[in-house]
Amino acid sequence: MGENNNKTAGRIVLGFGALIGLWATAALVGGLTQAGSVSELARQYMVATGMVTPLHTLVDYYTHIKGIEYLICVAFFVAFPAFYVYVNKEKKQAKGKV
Repeated sequence: MGENNNKTAGRIVLGFGALIGLWATAALVGGLTQAGSVSELARQYMVATGMVTPLHTLVDYYTHIKGIEYLICVAFFVAFPAFYVYVNKEKKQAKGKV
């Protein structure tokens, strides 16, 4: 009896997953049909979610570049000390039989 319930539950979950997969595929195909290409669909998605914002003035562009510059500086300040320690680590001599 318990094994039959597990099979039924598995079939329900599998069917629900198949329906969600079918819906997702239909949404993707519909979006591609309206957008015309994968790159345009990706651009529309990024604009809609706020990942990409249009830069209308030089100040907008400069602010964007300045933010990226700060991220690069923080990454360098974290990575350089770790790299320095790695490069200057003493090598241990392997003891082998001669």
